Amino acid sequence: MEPFLTITEASGLIAAKKLSPVELTRHCLDRVCKLDGTLHSFLLVTEDRALADARAAEGRMMTGTLKGPLDGIPIGHKDIYNTAGIRTTAHSKLLEHNIPAEDSVVVAKWAAAGAVLMGKLATHEFAMGGPSFDLPWPPARNPWNPEHFTAGSSSGTGAAVAAGLVLGGTGSDTGGSIRGPSALCGLAGIKPTYGLSSRRGVLPLSQTLDHTGPMAWTVQDCALLLQAMAGYDPLDPASADRPVADFSADLDKGAKGLRIGVLRQFYEADNPVSAATKQGIEDALTLFRDQGAEVRDVTVSPMMDYNAPGWVILTAEAYAVHEPWLKERFNDYGELLRDRLAFGGLLRAVDYVQAQRRRLALCQEMRDAMADVDVLITASAQGEAPKITEVPKWAMFEKPGFTMPFNLTGLPALSVCSGYGAGGLPVSIQIVGKPFAEATVFRAGHAYETAMGWRNKRPAMSTFQ
Repeated sequence: MEPFLTITEASGLIAAKKLSPVELTRHCLDRVCKLDGTLHSFLLVTEDRALADARAAEGRMMTGTLKGPLDGIPIGHKDIYNTAGIRTTAHSKLLEHNIPAEDSVVVAKWAAAGAVLMGKLATHEFAMGGPSFDLPWPPARNPWNPEHFTAGSSSGTGAAVAAGLVLGGTGSDTGGSIRGPSALCGLAGIKPTYGLSSRRGVLPLSQTLDHTGPMAWTVQDCALLLQAMAGYDPLDPASADRPVADFSADLDKGAKGLRIGVLRQFYEADNPVSAATKQGIEDALTLFRDQGAEVRDVTVSPMMDYNAPGWVILTAEAYAVHEPWLKERFNDYGELLRDRLAFGGLLRAVDYVQAQRRRLALCQEMRDAMADVDVLITASAQGEAPKITEVPKWAMFEKPGFTMPFNLTGLPALSVCSGYGAGGLPVSIQIVGKPFAEATVFRAGHAYETAMGWRNKRPAMSTFQ
């Protein structure tokens, strides 16, 4: 078997009865056994469940009753997604022995689609504290170079997908936690529009910024995963009651006719990116022009104007979630999360209210900026992954990040690999759409990804096999 398959490839082979879901699952389990002692992407491997899921999918394959493109596909869930009868820890001592009674909505939807549950994936503690070295489990490592950071907080999903241990997985994104690991691990990952995908049964961080979304090797695979997780949930207060689009319908239309805005100030002035990252963006813009897209610069407020209220809101809401535990079990948190949460206790009500007022104005500004374009292009991250031991505790405050503006505004935002830097690690671009225009975002991302060929390169991992 090929060491790496995409969901689209594996699904096609399964549908044609040319690939056994059991064989595929055993292949992934073997890779976990061989590689994860270095990567630490899994907190729990559910081998018996995976093989049972795979056997059930194989039975459907043989009888011609497959449920769809995810049937028989090995996936993993970030360990803040509740899984019935399966430990869900948030990578924290506080929930070290937590066994949920019910699946989260997304977990249940993917199971209903026939996905094979490989296990629970590492995260930053409660999706905010990491990379931490004082927790019951070590932090995930980057498959391109294990000395380097995965970004967070969907760290295990980023590592496991890049290494081919699973074909896709869940992430959550409150300030960039899908797009960050996707950028540094070389994946495709989308934060959908706020309210598109249910958060019920996912451990909360920030009620007005949390999003659930998928991560995979390709844009096309992300479209398939999101299709199976999107939809209205009347028990999630933020859920949008609207029909779900066909996210794959426009994938092959190319970029011709698209109107593309470039948030150049974000990556040239507000947080200047590496040479490889900038070149990747410029190459993408050239490709889009060559395919017949219209490209123009778009200007909004400085990126820090978006980051400042975003982090005030996130920190205040996270403190509200954790205050009871902070009062009773302060020292059971890891140092990074403990200190970041405690900072939220110093914020005043007026700080939070003013941040939400500023948020409304910035949402309107972004709507105005996108009035005459279909998507925006900017960076996903400043450059290649730093060493995991050199990530500052307060990195989110030192420089404005490229992802928070789209949590604050709730817009769909996709990270796509755009090449490799001087150190051989991935760099990326970010494609942002209008509310609920995921199909257009995927269209642009797929047009870029299939033309550039970056998906043909995978991490070698030869030094730690």
